[in-house]
Amino acid sequence: MGFYTEQVVPRIIKAACGARTARPLRRRACEGLAGEVVEIGFGTGHNVPFYPPGVTSVVAVEPSDVAWRLAADHVRDARVPVRRAGLDGQSLPFEDGGFDSALSTWTLCTIPDAVAALRELRRVLKPGGTLHFLEHGLAPEGDWRVRRWQRRLEPLNMRLLGGCHLTRSAPDLLTAAGFTITSLDVFYEAGPKFLCADSLGTAVSR
Repeated sequence: MGFYTEQVVPRIIKAACGARTARPLRRRACEGLAGEVVEIGFGTGHNVPFYPPGVTSVVAVEPSDVAWRLAADHVRDARVPVRRAGLDGQSLPFEDGGFDSALSTWTLCTIPDAVAALRELRRVLKPGGTLHFLEHGLAPEGDWRVRRWQRRLEPLNMRLLGGCHLTRSAPDLLTAAGFTITSLDVFYEAGPKFLCADSLGTAVSR
């Protein structure tokens, strides 16, 4: 990775994803997490304050050493043990069925093979385990103006933000990976619509 991708992008994402307006969404995404949790795209640890009391431990999958260092305060102040184990969501170094819950927030946009990563989450979740997700991506069906701008701006956005796609549909990715979506809220959060079309919900392996 180049200097910009390795050193600058994690700091940009830390600032952008740490916005106060994102906190209620993170809280919603974390509701119902329980037991041993695997979080892919842990980033700089913005979800840590919102882990509910039912969580007993968290394994963080994060490829960026810089992001992990920037997460140090959150990890230190966490109510439960948080350890980093794994650098690639597409190939998780865990046994089958080892986790009660999984968490992914604003992560599937940047993983090169998002379906492979979701299949890995299915593999490491216990039967009946739930994936909690909050992802941005393709604007809602019918909003063709926003979708047109997303297609136009995606190449630039990928260069500026470490491969972040604008036109991926989280619900479609989940279904392709074998999950059944059990709850889903599709909406625009505050900000430019081409960046802020969100899908928030839960899914289980079918």
